[in-house]
Amino acid sequence: MRRNRFLLSGNLHGGSVVASYPYDDSPTHRPTGVYSKSADDEVFKYLAKAYASHHPIMRTGKPNCPGEEGETFPDGITNGAQWYDVEGGMQDYNYVWANCFEITLELSCCKYPLTSELPKEWANNRESLLAFIEKVHIGVKGFVRDAVTGAGLDNATIAVAGIAHNITAGKFGDYHRLLVPGTYNLTAFVMGYTPVTKENIEVKEGDATEVNFSLQPTVMPPAPNVTQLTAAPAPVTAITPTPVQAEPPNPTSVHQPIQPVDFRHHHFSDMEIFLRRYANEYPNITRLYSVGKSVELRELYVMEISDNPGVHEAGEPEFKYIGNMHGNEVVGRELLLNLIEYLCKNFGTDPEVTDLVQSTRIHIMPSMNPDGYEKSQEGDKGGTVGRNNSNNYDLNRNFPDQFVHVTDPPQPETRAVMAWLKSYPFVLSANLHGGSLVVNYPFDDDEQGVAIYSKSPDDAVFQKLALAYSKENAKMYQGSPCKDMYPSEYFPHGITNGAQWYNVPGGMQDWNYLHTNCFEVTIELGCVKYPKAEELPKYWAQNRRSLLQFMKQVHQGVWGFVLDAVDKRGILNATISVANIDHPVTTYKDGDFWRLLVPGMYRITASARGYDPLTKLVEVDSKGGVQVNFTLSRTDSKVEEGKVLVLNTPDTSNPNEKEFETLIKDLSAENGLERLLLTSSRDVAPYRYRPYKDLSEFLRGLNLNYPHITNLTSLGQSVEFRQIWSLEISNKPNESEPEEPKIRFVAGIHGNAPVGTELLLTLAEFLCMNYKKNAAVTKLIDRTRITIVPSLNPDGREIAQERGCTSKIGQTNAHGRDLDTDFTSNYTQYSVAREPETKAIMENLILKQDFSLSVALDGGSLLVTYPYDKPTQSVGNKETLKHLASLYANNHPVMHLGQPGCPNKSDENIPGGVIRGSEWHSHLGSMKDFSVTFGHCPEITVYTGCCFFPSAGQLPGLWADHRKSLLSMLVEVHKGVHGIVQDKSGRAISKAAIVLNEGLRVYTKEGGYFHVLLAPGFHSIDAIASGYQQKHVKVFVRDDAPSSVFIVFDTENRIFGLPRELVVTVAGASMSALVLTACIIWCVCSIKSNRHKDGFHRLRQHHDDYEDEIRMMSTGSKKSLLSHEFQDETDTEEETLYSSKH
Repeated sequence: MRRNRFLLSGNLHGGSVVASYPYDDSPTHRPTGVYSKSADDEVFKYLAKAYASHHPIMRTGKPNCPGEEGETFPDGITNGAQWYDVEGGMQDYNYVWANCFEITLELSCCKYPLTSELPKEWANNRESLLAFIEKVHIGVKGFVRDAVTGAGLDNATIAVAGIAHNITAGKFGDYHRLLVPGTYNLTAFVMGYTPVTKENIEVKEGDATEVNFSLQPTVMPPAPNVTQLTAAPAPVTAITPTPVQAEPPNPTSVHQPIQPVDFRHHHFSDMEIFLRRYANEYPNITRLYSVGKSVELRELYVMEISDNPGVHEAGEPEFKYIGNMHGNEVVGRELLLNLIEYLCKNFGTDPEVTDLVQSTRIHIMPSMNPDGYEKSQEGDKGGTVGRNNSNNYDLNRNFPDQFVHVTDPPQPETRAVMAWLKSYPFVLSANLHGGSLVVNYPFDDDEQGVAIYSKSPDDAVFQKLALAYSKENAKMYQGSPCKDMYPSEYFPHGITNGAQWYNVPGGMQDWNYLHTNCFEVTIELGCVKYPKAEELPKYWAQNRRSLLQFMKQVHQGVWGFVLDAVDKRGILNATISVANIDHPVTTYKDGDFWRLLVPGMYRITASARGYDPLTKLVEVDSKGGVQVNFTLSRTDSKVEEGKVLVLNTPDTSNPNEKEFETLIKDLSAENGLERLLLTSSRDVAPYRYRPYKDLSEFLRGLNLNYPHITNLTSLGQSVEFRQIWSLEISNKPNESEPEEPKIRFVAGIHGNAPVGTELLLTLAEFLCMNYKKNAAVTKLIDRTRITIVPSLNPDGREIAQERGCTSKIGQTNAHGRDLDTDFTSNYTQYSVAREPETKAIMENLILKQDFSLSVALDGGSLLVTYPYDKPTQSVGNKETLKHLASLYANNHPVMHLGQPGCPNKSDENIPGGVIRGSEWHSHLGSMKDFSVTFGHCPEITVYTGCCFFPSAGQLPGLWADHRKSLLSMLVEVHKGVHGIVQDKSGRAISKAAIVLNEGLRVYTKEGGYFHVLLAPGFHSIDAIASGYQQKHVKVFVRDDAPSSVFIVFDTENRIFGLPRELVVTVAGASMSALVLTACIIWCVCSIKSNRHKDGFHRLRQHHDDYEDEIRMMSTGSKKSLLSHEFQDETDTEEETLYSSKH
């Protein structure tokens, strides 16, 4: 209440019908009958009447509550203490301790009325509620400002003559004071200023009267020191604790940059205010953000400085400085704050600063170890107090190492920074330390663990980068920094190889180089770790030029774009290799890359999966970066005859399709999901666990509040008859939309691991709350069918125990069966009795075979597994399944690091945080195996954390860790291959088999639609349908956009249910046989006929008088012959004649 500066409030109760106002108790605390009047009694009565007068029962003053029929309240209002004494009431606290006026409203005699009574209660109170809200505008309002500067005066006091209750102004000097109509004298005052009184201020009914105050400071501020911008600097040895003076005028320019004036040690709160101040004062070039929290929950702040803050500009390199990794090494922390001030104040006026900010995206983290800093002590020269974080771990020994296995558990600061470095395409970086004066470059350790030169593939580049800093620092360049502390220490030109100086396993600079595209060096800024504040100007003078020159090195070497030859779009994660330097870098979302190199001639190759590599000969000089672009052609090994090459170009003729494709690409880009979360109207976070009853009510609440985008159904019941709920989220939840991809999220298969349940409930609320509020979320819901099953094993969940990190209580269902072993691994065994929970999700979800992706959430580690869990099962589409699992892990801040760090397996290493199920914990009858085999849907299992059932206090952090990964699945389900199968007439063909890469098989849905997720690259598709000729196509799948395929079957391939070739062959053979038979019959008939004719001829010669009779006999013989050939013994004479005619 005190933080949000509320002005007016109503506290809604039940048990009577009256508006009660302060005070609620009296000094005597008599139970009833004492009118306890506040200083603003008239205002409170006015406010109470505003509510009561619009309420049909309250305004009568006669609630007629059962048992209190004689109780009356004039005008429907009462002083609280006069009604009955209430100590510790909220309305009195609001008035006394905040600027807020609150009254208590008793709304009905019945405290918990029937649901059927609620419409009547709404009708009774609607006008009262609105009328009361309108009263927030009464009284006086305005600003209290400094008369000299015009700045608002925070916490200025506003007093009203005759009313012993003052209010205070907000941080901008704004105030609002509730008053009833009348004439008042107002006074504004604040320490250090002369009070001002304004008399006879008339307050009228309605909107507040505006009254502004300008207060004169009692002591005028000193005039600016004009000599600050023109005087020459004193020698380094003579610098005093006054603000640093500017450099002497440059012969070619009269402009001199503005130097920092804020030289002091900044504790966390002071640093936080400093950063917020500059982010507020320079919003066009700054963005303040946090990458995570320390052990003690201090923010790990980063200030971004760029001409387009918050946006990665294609082709613009990104740079970072990190300070205060060791809490007691503070010079870097203060220098980076000075640098922020310097860049902000000089942008737009100083050419060097302006060019740097316009051409570079700069990220500055002043303190990586804020907890350690708070423990360290000013004046510490070489101590260790505050060096480590609050868990007493050295953060610069906490990163995964190439030579040594780091056994210390990853710290929150380390994990946050690693996730940060994976999220931005950093090119160059420096880590600022203290305790010596030298630039230290990779590698920091070696295989032997001894002090020896450990050369990286880019040793020449690192030496050049280190010299770029040391040359600008005269004392550092001399190479003998700390003679009184380390008299024998010498660094030629002020630089050194890290391992040659001393061995540092688990260092941050090596991790940058080995796991990202970023080149990082470590800079020791002085022999004293925590110098006195008066010495800070000296450090700025020594290092200012070095800090600027080092940033400029980000533009050296080569840079450019890797583009697709067909659509000219950038190719993400293409590899840039330099001949003879074993250190490739990769492209960012627009295909842009940066590769630091020293001057020379290089053979540079760009390659990407699914493309032919391209090599160019490039000359790099010392004048700056050389732009080199690569246009890659897709690998199209000769397309086999009868096979069609289909590109991944979606149908973008529809503007809505084009817009959605752009959204998917934007969300797939680095920081795309972060931007979605930042622009969401409101994030939600779980704060408690919900047992079955609360879970059911929560789901019903979502359905009732968002009926147009949700549908709540029960898949079945558990052993103990609890419902297994399924919540669908879609813009048309009760309609069939086969063209839209479906994704399901399932949690709680093990009741003792309920984190997944809470994450899914939070995801559901997040999506619903942001529908029609956030454009990206709205489009995702409009184009996706999302099914959420938050608890598959509600019986086990009911007996599981919070903080049971390793407890197995609740893991199984009420029959004692582990449900993840109850899914049949052999379809022929499906008739075997199954547990009711298993049967419910099998029959009502999985076997529907219409999902494109499934994500199951479990607990007990921090990783993702993909099919199969069955140990002997071969994986036909391993690349796709692994790709989906990796996508989830890579969007999690630490999962992708592959070190779950679970107490029982502290040394477990899972590369990329992803592993095949059977290689981790093999077992039969798992849900994901069944989903892939019989549901034709890829499923991954996410293990949300080491603890099965962590405390509820950890839920907000777990949501923060997993929300980006969960949302990435909603984006990924729109990729892969979308297709339609039709025949030549345009008729959609459903239930056609779509065979991918001669293995994986899915089937077309209603409307001929199909959708399948595939790893990026080329894939072959065979379409098979009964009665049609098989079709073969080839498709290229991108990692940031969907691919579309339109398949048309040319001709039917079956006649009478038989293959066309067989039918044609048989028909041809049959026709040949018929012709041959006809010929034989004709020949036989001809021979017989000739014999008859020969006999008749002889008879005619000798018996001419019998000619007519003989002719009739000849005709009868022919009919008899033909009839005998085809006639059945049962044929009648009519049937024989019909057969002869046909």
